[in-house]
Amino acid sequence: MAFIHIAVQQGDFDLTTELARQPDAVHACGAQASFIGRVRNDPAAAMPLSAMTLEHYPGMTERVLAELAERAVARFGLLAVSVVHRVGRLVPGEQIVLVLTAAPHRQAALQAVEFLMDYLKSVAPFWKCEEHAAARCWVQAKATDEAALARWQA
Repeated sequence: MAFIHIAVQQGDFDLTTELARQPDAVHACGAQASFIGRVRNDPAAAMPLSAMTLEHYPGMTERVLAELAERAVARFGLLAVSVVHRVGRLVPGEQIVLVLTAAPHRQAALQAVEFLMDYLKSVAPFWKCEEHAAARCWVQAKATDEAALARWQA
């Protein structure tokens, strides 16, 4: 049975701590892959981003993340998967999400990270509100995120 760790939290996370959380047997596997996402301030945007607030529905969010992790375990033969996602008000440069996978082979670990991130961007129940100077706006779904998700559904 694979190790699965899901956390939705306001506080920051530490990659070294999350790697250590995985069982000792995982450290002997062929590959561990990770992705850390940060709040991005697009320099090409008309108005600079001052902050982003992420909201979620407690209980439902963790359940959906656990289901996605279980799908990744089954699809890629993972030995472990961790997903840590922050909520609350974050400013540009702050860490927002960590996906960490462990598998017997590199390709499976890397693909599982991509799979999970594509699903997190499109399916996970998070709502993002951006702050730009005096304006606030809710982030809408993007066609590029849906296109990225479609490749896993073939």
